[in-house]
Order: sequence, then C-alpha cells, then structure tokens
Amino acid sequence: MIHTYEEAIGWIHSRLKFGIKPGLERMRWMLEELENPERHIKCVHLAGTNGKGSTLTYMRYMLEDAKYKVGTFTSPYIETFNERISVNGTPIADEEITELVKMVKPVVEKLDETDLGEATEFEIITVMAICYFGKVNFCDVVLFETGLGGRFDSTNVIHPVLTIITNIGHDHMHILGNTLGEIAYEKAGIIKSGVPVITGVQDEEALQVIQKVAKENHANLYEMGNHFTVLHKQSSEDGEQFDFTCPFVFFEDVRITMKGSHQVGNAALALMAVMYVKTYLSFFIEEEEIRTGLQEAYWVGRFEKLQSNPDIIIDGAHNPEGIESLVKTVESHYKDKNVIVLFTALGDKQLHNMVGQLETIADEIVFTTFAFDRAISAGELASYSKKESKVVFENWKEAIDKKIEMIGENDVFIITGSLYFISEVRKYIREKN
Repeated sequence: MIHTYEEAIGWIHSRLKFGIKPGLERMRWMLEELENPERHIKCVHLAGTNGKGSTLTYMRYMLEDAKYKVGTFTSPYIETFNERISVNGTPIADEEITELVKMVKPVVEKLDETDLGEATEFEIITVMAICYFGKVNFCDVVLFETGLGGRFDSTNVIHPVLTIITNIGHDHMHILGNTLGEIAYEKAGIIKSGVPVITGVQDEEALQVIQKVAKENHANLYEMGNHFTVLHKQSSEDGEQFDFTCPFVFFEDVRITMKGSHQVGNAALALMAVMYVKTYLSFFIEEEEIRTGLQEAYWVGRFEKLQSNPDIIIDGAHNPEGIESLVKTVESHYKDKNVIVLFTALGDKQLHNMVGQLETIADEIVFTTFAFDRAISAGELASYSKKESKVVFENWKEAIDKKIEMIGENDVFIITGSLYFISEVRKYIREKN
C-alpha cells in the first residue's frame, strides 16, 4: 500500500522504461477501467522534435492572462517530478501525486495480469495526468505534450480540439525512423479526424507527409509561411520582436523575452493556436492579453541566464536542430564575446553534427559527462572534436567550478547538450550562488 509521496514516486520509477509491445492498447484498457476520464477534458495536443515546451508555454501565458485556467502535461521535468502535471504553471502537490498513484495502482496491477503486457512508467504518468484533469481538477483547457513521436505515444488517447506539430528534426531516430519523412509520419499520428492542425514544419519532405495525413483525416491544416506568417524584425538584450499575420488578425511589433529566432517561430505557432480558439471556440482574449502573455512567457532551461556579468547560460538543446538554434542565438546575442561551451550528450544522438556546429561558435569547448544511463563518456565525446587541444572533465561539477573561477567580463559560459543534464546543472549553480 502506498502511504507517502516518496513511496508513490518510488513505485512510478520502479516501472518499465519501455514497453515490450508498442501501441495504445494498454492505455485504452486502463482508461476504460478508470471510466474514461479523457472524455471530460478540453485539450490541445502538441508534437514535434523541438519547441513543444516553448510553444505550450506561450499558449499558457496568453490564456492565463485572459483569466483561463490552463492545465499542462509536459516532459521531462527540470526541477521537480510534479511539474509534469501543472495548473497555471504551478506543479500539483505531493499529496495529489500520492492520491493519483492510489487511484491508478490497482488498475495497473490488474493490467499486469493480462496479455497486454506491463504498463510503462510514462504510460502510468500519462494516465495519472488524464485522471487528474478528467476527474480531480477540471480546467478550461489542458495542453498535452507528447513524450516521444506521436502515433504510439501514450498521450495519443486524448480527444483534442486542436493539434499542433511544431517541427520535424533528427532525434530518437532508432525509434521513429531514419528520414524526416518517416519521423513526420510518426508525429502526424496525433492528427485526428476533423481536428484542425497547426504546423511550423518547414522541411518539404516532412511537410508533404503532414499534408497527406491531414487530408486523409479531413483536418484543416494551417502552415507557417503559408496560412500564417511571421517577420522577425529585431534581436536585442530584451529578446525578440516580430510582426504576425494570419487570416484572423495582423499584429505589429510583438515582443518576446525568450531569446532566439526559433522562439519567434514557437511564439507564432502559439499565437496562431490562440487565435484559432478565440475565433472558433469562443475563447475571450484581448490583444493586450496576447501581447502581455507572450512578453511574460518564460520556460526554464531554454537559453536561460543563471548569472550576469559574466553571463552563464543553460540551454536544453539535445539534437542537431536544437544545437543549430542555440548557435544562431549565440551569434545574434553574443557575437562580441569570448564563448566557452560545456557540452555533454546522450550516446544515441548525432554527435558529429552537434559537436561540429558548436565548434563554429566556441572559442573553447569543454567535454564532460553526467550520471545517466545513456550518457556518453567525456573522452569519447571529445573524439568527435576537430580541435587540436581538447578540454575533458569526467566530473561536470569540477568543470563548472573551474570555469566559473576563470571567466571574466568578456566571456559567456554556455552549458548544453541534454535537458536531463541542465536540470542538474541549474540546481547546482543556483545552490552555489
């Protein structure tokens, strides 16, 4: 029997990481046993290689500013497990996690006895989120982020009013496919019959797949660069500025504080989504609330400044497209600075590409590793570097301590490579300060 939060979390983490059989049968079976709470949730479903969390955050801030109660389901977490399930940006309480585990555990154990196979950790967390929003705490709208892919992702049992596919990039290729077209097919698996789709996908091969799946499902498709456009006008110390045009509205000089041209794209997707729910689903939201929400929006670990003068920045880039966005952001905001990068990564990533891109901006690149089952060793990661002198630290805390001692006013220290890694780094540096 589960009595405490620690026991509840322990039980969740004790479950399988990956299921023996892919598919949604286990999810559907558990939800049916729990009286189908997913049917009571008005929600938006987000998939995509990068940008899901930021797009979701922009949406949340705009809707919150319009006084809506917004639930979110996101992964992975940066600071606490509970933040995966949040309401208006506040993670649910430890007691609520414990109660949710008590609610789903008997059903999970009953499932274990069937031929469907055991429920995975992510399936259980998803069922908990669905129970929370469909039984315990009703919201005006819930924003659900996929965990991996789309077609067989545990979240793909919800009935959304709107679907968003942010972009398609090279990640989890051992699971999702070797080409952008194959990966797009998996992401497009969240498209439902008659449910409109908003996408920021630019790659032609990937976009054609999404267009085909949307057409087969009679789902209206809104494409960035076609049905709605964004003009990035300025990058400054305060963030980015852009114009936005869609069939419903034209906004001039919209401002966001999250840095990078990729964040302009994420904000535009969120803005299109909010204009859709305003126009077709009778959400009352004023231009002022939209502008304020976008400007206030903030998402931890996304080009986040932990210290100023000299600047220390953490960024969750963990695949080639994420690193490309990071590189562009550094070029536009720190072109006059000496750039020091601390880099680690998981071994199943496209490391040659990622290291190569970082070396185009880094005056010095330091390779390290961290305690995670798929993390590559610092020495092996350094072997992907073309630089003559390579700085290698197997202990990342030591690397950070050394570099913080050495950096000066003209330096910027960027720490990146994995969301799991930067969650540990963030905690360490904040405690240090």
